[in-house]
Amino acid sequence: MAKNLMVQGTMSNAGKSIVTAGILRVLKQDGYRVAPFKSQNMALNSYITKDGLEMGRAQVMQAEAAGIEPCVQMNPILLKPTSDVGSQVIVNGVPLKNMPAKEYFKYKKKLIPDILSAYETLDRQYDVIVLEGAGSPAEINLKQDDIVNMGMAALVDAPVLLVGDIDRGGVFAQLAGTLMLLEEEERRRVKGLVMNKFRGDKKILEPGLDQLYDICHVPTIGVIPYTRLDIEEEDSLAESLLQTALPDETDMRLDIAVIRLPHISNFTDLDALARLDGVRVRYADRAEQIQTPDLLILPGTKNTIDDLKWLRRTGLESPILNCARKGIPVLGICGGYQMLGNEIDDSCGAETGEVVPGLGLLPVKTVFSLEKHRTRVKGRICAQSGIWGSVSGCECTGYEIHMGESRICEENAQGFIQLTNQSDLSTRADGCVRENVAGTYLHGIFDEVGFCGRLIETLCRQKGRNSAVSGQMSFWEYKQREYDKLADVIRENMDMEYLYRVMGLA
Repeated sequence: MAKNLMVQGTMSNAGKSIVTAGILRVLKQDGYRVAPFKSQNMALNSYITKDGLEMGRAQVMQAEAAGIEPCVQMNPILLKPTSDVGSQVIVNGVPLKNMPAKEYFKYKKKLIPDILSAYETLDRQYDVIVLEGAGSPAEINLKQDDIVNMGMAALVDAPVLLVGDIDRGGVFAQLAGTLMLLEEEERRRVKGLVMNKFRGDKKILEPGLDQLYDICHVPTIGVIPYTRLDIEEEDSLAESLLQTALPDETDMRLDIAVIRLPHISNFTDLDALARLDGVRVRYADRAEQIQTPDLLILPGTKNTIDDLKWLRRTGLESPILNCARKGIPVLGICGGYQMLGNEIDDSCGAETGEVVPGLGLLPVKTVFSLEKHRTRVKGRICAQSGIWGSVSGCECTGYEIHMGESRICEENAQGFIQLTNQSDLSTRADGCVRENVAGTYLHGIFDEVGFCGRLIETLCRQKGRNSAVSGQMSFWEYKQREYDKLADVIRENMDMEYLYRVMGLA
């Protein structure tokens, strides 16, 4: 049986996912076979495994840090919000149904066998499992039926680290208050406290650490400094989504504007662009923020029709159409691709049950279905002209997650990518191109240096700027470097010897 450790937090965005990834990377470097586990994740950023199953991207990031292939057992329950009071419930990688929050709270304990089965699969394969909680374990209105924090720790008898966010202030109250609201048995599980995102002189903090121990009788085993690391973030609270400022006249970087849709999903598609030298990715949710970027991207969304209505209601439709008319390249990914078409038909009721006109920039009609398309694919960009001509023949890899299909409805229009399904090797055309506007269902299209590099170099030439994308490391190599940096931070600022003893490791 594997040893285990659980990382919980005093609140959302305290840094649980990153601390978990850092511990996994340290253990991996020290020669252990390690895996992440989160029984229930709520996120709009998801991923398709090799066997066509859907899981949260936070556990994919952690699997990368652990040096292993992601599998759905690492995240057996995924909740994808469809509204403020409901989510699509995905169990073992397959959609179960859409549930209002009240219905799901009554139902979720029925999923414990699925959770334990997933955990036991990892338990047989790895030396150590590092679990992650969700939100806070001290939500007293939810504790009775908890399956992701202390309830999960009890199911697998895991020791717990409690992480607080000192950057937001009030970290002593966060940690002490959380412990106070736990049951005595739950408090005994907490073996160490971690203060995350610390800025300043640790010596000033030390008297408070001593007083905290006197109050809680739990040692603070780590004070993690605020560190600039480029590691994939959870969705709604991601700092990258706050990058909205327009470039000034002195900024010579390429300006890539991304529409920040209310239900934006899989915005991690843009991470490979944002890490490039000479490239600036910013998000726009108001008409005046679009201006004249070098590339405009409509990303994925969990609610295509509602977000399309939002574009119109907020006045964003007009500047998007103006960009296309001016010859600015416009790229839609997944839900963004569906919006660029002529029509979206949801007669089946997958979202709102309506038939609505699209933006009309691509000759495409999308018909929703109740069945979700989930697959990993490889592809090659079809022969193109104009701005997209530079990426003709480029290889790309990624995955698809969407409801329904989009079909080209003009004879002279062409597809964007020729895709090969990695599971059955079937091939088909994906997406559509018309002049400077293109759309695709392929998530991860920018991850390959070939496609990404050629497109950026072409955009740079149009602006009379130099680009050295082709000489940069691959996105995979870049991420591995960041995980190693994270491991260094964890080793230097956390009592790993104590942590090893807590886990029962030599």
